[in-house]
Amino acid sequence: MGSRYLAIDIGASSGRAIVGEVDGEGRISLTEVYRFENGMKEHDGHLVWDIEGLYQRILEGMICARERGLQPDTVAIDTWAVDYVLLDSDDHMIGDAVAYRDSRTEGVKDRLEQEGILPFAEHYGRCGIQYQPFNTCYQLLALKREHPEQLSAAKSFLMVPDYLNFRLTGVKANEYTNASTTALVAAKTMDWDDELISRLGLPRGIFQDIRMPGQVLGPLSADVEREVGYRAQVVLSATHDTGSAWLAVPARDDKAVYISSGTWSLLGCEHMRPITTQESAEANFTNEGGFEGRFRYLKNIMGLWMIQNVRREAKHADGTLPSWDELVQGARAASEAGFASVVDVDEERFLAPASMSEELQHACVESGQQVPQTAGELASVVYRSLAQGYARAIQELSRLTGTAYTSINIVGGGSANAYLNELTANAAKLPVFAGPMEGTALGNVMVQAIAQGDFASLEEARAAIRKSFAIKEVLPHE
Repeated sequence: MGSRYLAIDIGASSGRAIVGEVDGEGRISLTEVYRFENGMKEHDGHLVWDIEGLYQRILEGMICARERGLQPDTVAIDTWAVDYVLLDSDDHMIGDAVAYRDSRTEGVKDRLEQEGILPFAEHYGRCGIQYQPFNTCYQLLALKREHPEQLSAAKSFLMVPDYLNFRLTGVKANEYTNASTTALVAAKTMDWDDELISRLGLPRGIFQDIRMPGQVLGPLSADVEREVGYRAQVVLSATHDTGSAWLAVPARDDKAVYISSGTWSLLGCEHMRPITTQESAEANFTNEGGFEGRFRYLKNIMGLWMIQNVRREAKHADGTLPSWDELVQGARAASEAGFASVVDVDEERFLAPASMSEELQHACVESGQQVPQTAGELASVVYRSLAQGYARAIQELSRLTGTAYTSINIVGGGSANAYLNELTANAAKLPVFAGPMEGTALGNVMVQAIAQGDFASLEEARAAIRKSFAIKEVLPHE
């Protein structure tokens, strides 16, 4: 038996603590020891994260591991990307950790273009990061405009997982995979782009040294050690959850499309070099940093956020929510009855609407399609639209990379949705390999296991996944 690894995997809607172990035959097992809810809340006119609450949940998860007899040797954290925390000279948080779905960044990119500060074509050529209104650089500029005093008082900039790691160890660092999503890291050097930071008028001194996933950040602090009841080393995972999820993709060859399916759907492939052409920028593909200097060349697609919201808004008369199976069966029935309306899931209107169901209805009205009325019809719109969005993105990916892809590998929670997998295989006319479901936590564990020597390489770890977890194949219908 090798070492025992604790993955703290926090998404936008929930988090979990999962212990990974590797047996003598190189098989990986995962045991969930703790799960908790996460979400945004409104404070002072902005959508924000409860960062202190997340830290407390991490400690509870670490304690649960010990209480279950699964005390880990190492711990690693991954979360969503782009959001950050600023610290003052006493290492206290300045303001709130504003969430990426907040509207404060509206118009920031346009102002940069209009004022001649930074044309997006140049920005993309330097960093290779697709335009998203919530990119960290735009968030910092929005803060500079609204609360310049907060940026002036800042001494440290930490992404959300960097801050949580700091709370565990007392060590500050910006982990590479998450730092790359700031659109302030040069794609070629994999380090902060000092000229770009200066042109945007941001304080260079707040940014920490960039460290690569797989490095040991340090031991738990004495206070944390006393609270959780054991000693452990904190390892830098690919702290961007997509970076961790993609490590767990058991691709059979280099012609596989990857999809990390969760709140967001991240679709693309793995490269050893960035693609920063104008054609790539116009297609809105991104070059996010990956493990061992790889690049995740991908496109953000709205993902299961849409169906999560439809479900929340589709309460039964008794106040309960429909099950996921109810929604899938309703979507199947609607489709079989001839309901075929679809929307463009890439439209910003679906990012944070007041009502997802009403937004879907409005979109169908505007496009002259049948308007969904039932929860099943709304689910049908979402699932069919996602599958078609995936197929379009795969065609774009093939054009940009010059590769004829032969399969789709889906990991994450969405890989368990057999109906969406069927629709995806049919829309893309490619076989789908679905699983493992806990891809993000598994990728987190893999980095720890490689760091501790249980696996000699990423290739060896991926081979272990193929023999450790059931992968379901879904073929397209003729």
